[in-house]
Amino acid sequence: MSERIAEVSRDTLETRIRVRVDLDGTGEQDLRIGVPFLEHMLAQIARHGLVDLTVEAEGDLEIDAHHTVEDVGIVIGQAVAQALGERRGIARYGHAYVPLDESLSRVVLDFSGRPGLFFNATFHRPRVGDFDVDLVREFFQGFVNHARATVHVDNLRGDNVHHMIETIFKAFGRALRNAVEPDPRLGDAMPSTKGSL
Repeated sequence: MSERIAEVSRDTLETRIRVRVDLDGTGEQDLRIGVPFLEHMLAQIARHGLVDLTVEAEGDLEIDAHHTVEDVGIVIGQAVAQALGERRGIARYGHAYVPLDESLSRVVLDFSGRPGLFFNATFHRPRVGDFDVDLVREFFQGFVNHARATVHVDNLRGDNVHHMIETIFKAFGRALRNAVEPDPRLGDAMPSTKGSL
């Protein structure tokens, strides 16, 4: 299988973002976003997904972090889609349960070609530090729309909101790792009876 690496840039009046992904990496990361909590969460995706991830972002943080977080999700989704190419020979599906102390989350992912986010998590406080917890969903919505993936996110239990969010990102990383893994029995075949994704 050829190198599965992509680099994507996106410049708007609100944000300037560059992302590089290597789907066959070791979990290395270089994250310069200006939103420390998001950097911490993306480090979980890289480490637990064994994806090398570089994200450089400049956004209108003087307003709030919404545009930056959403657009980072968009560009990571674009980069993953580009790195996957036609999606031949991949497992396609991935899922993971991840605990962190009292918290437990499940993420199920399908690189179906059809964007869909089904997000089931109720956070009982609005912020973790300076981070607006509503932006967790915005990140994943941006990702699924541009990676053309179906993603089910379920926080099954938790009291500590930091833990709850971290289990979601870790589970997403593990599910991503499983879904993009080449399946040697497929060879170069498309993992769909339709013949395309």
